[in-house]
Amino acid sequence: MSKILVLGGGVIGLSTAMMLERDGHDVIVLERDPAPVPTSSEEAWQTWERRGVGQFRQPHYLHPAGRLLLESHLPDVQAALLRAGATTFDGLTLLPPSIEDRAPRPGDERFVSVTGRRPVIEYAVASVADGRLEVRRGVTVTGLLTGPSAASGVPHVAGVRTSAGEALAADLVIDAMGRRSALPDWLQGIGGRRPIEQAEDSGFIYYSRYFRSATGSPAQFRAGLLTHFDSFSILTLPGDAHTWSVTVYVAAGDPALKQVRDLQHWTALVAACPLHAHLLDATPITDILSLGGVLDRYRRLSVDATPVATGIVAVGDSWACTNPSLGRGLAMGLIHAAGTREVARQHLGNPLALATAHDEMTEARLTPWYRHTIELDRARAAAIDAAIEGRSLPEPTDPAARVRAAFPIAMRYDADVFRAFSEITALLTLPREVMSRPGLVDSILQAARGRELVAPPGPSRAELLRMMA
Repeated sequence: MSKILVLGGGVIGLSTAMMLERDGHDVIVLERDPAPVPTSSEEAWQTWERRGVGQFRQPHYLHPAGRLLLESHLPDVQAALLRAGATTFDGLTLLPPSIEDRAPRPGDERFVSVTGRRPVIEYAVASVADGRLEVRRGVTVTGLLTGPSAASGVPHVAGVRTSAGEALAADLVIDAMGRRSALPDWLQGIGGRRPIEQAEDSGFIYYSRYFRSATGSPAQFRAGLLTHFDSFSILTLPGDAHTWSVTVYVAAGDPALKQVRDLQHWTALVAACPLHAHLLDATPITDILSLGGVLDRYRRLSVDATPVATGIVAVGDSWACTNPSLGRGLAMGLIHAAGTREVARQHLGNPLALATAHDEMTEARLTPWYRHTIELDRARAAAIDAAIEGRSLPEPTDPAARVRAAFPIAMRYDADVFRAFSEITALLTLPREVMSRPGLVDSILQAARGRELVAPPGPSRAELLRMMA
């Protein structure tokens, strides 16, 4: 039995720890925030203090890929989510009315998610973990301990040191400390190379509000969960206990729309969008929650095909974090946790092999999702800039770009193309795998031929500016 330390007691840290504990390892979780796990989901929403999680009460969503991983790796966590009031949401209810073929397909159940507000999701995960793991809350890790090197010139992490001066030894340390992880500095402090790091501001500001049904009925979504207008977007997400969130996000460089932070202007904007206005007909349970300066950031713990250290790996947001508009963080973290479990099963006795295999797994399964998110962020930012400046985006010229432009058009008319599109948005299948399927590109181009992307009903840029005045 190996001893494993997991740094960070959030959703991904605890999920990773529970997966490894179920393989027979002695796992200890070290969490900086001291607050104990609440006694109920409502207490978690109302009072749980998680200062180490910067977006704790911002909108979150667990994509179907995450639900499937809980089902296969942590079924008791999924059961706890349902007991906490999590919503079961079928993505195929978003099938556009313009699609005539409504017949079900084998495998449609894969588009179902189980989701809720972040504090409630974390409460469910933590309530299960506290019954299975040693979770030490209120412990701050300040650095790494080293042991005999497993590879020439590569430091080996053999544990951690806490702010109380305690030295904790481990066969493997897992960094699940999220966006604020200080791992690069720690690695440099033990003589290691800094990880490869890339970061850019997504360039969006988010203004969100939560609602609870006044009738006890779940929210009805009449458009996709994410709807792009010319110079703003609306993200609507189902929550637990008949709650939901509505988020308006705009470009950080568009001062004319900064008024959206004001409740009156925010409400007027959403009310002016016919497919979203009905979501305001409920009981508000928050004021406007704003969020900006969100970085898309990627780290790779291997430089020149050599691990920067052995004995330590990073999962979830400690490895890479993405902007919240696509809601991918939780599902990507669970994909990473499951991959880490597989790597540990195969290589835990060989530190160099484990570090190498974890890097390869991460690059194969997770990095494509990160790159895809960056691509979508940049495309959306370019579209908003064009709308602000009153110009059209250039027509795509190369074949791949034409297919990408046709995809969101075709998915509104072809049921199988819609499912292919949804596989990507639900993080079920990597985009390159979906697009390589025989006949799919032809189906996309055929369904889009002679059609244009239909703009959702809502205020024009000029109307929006008058509304914000």
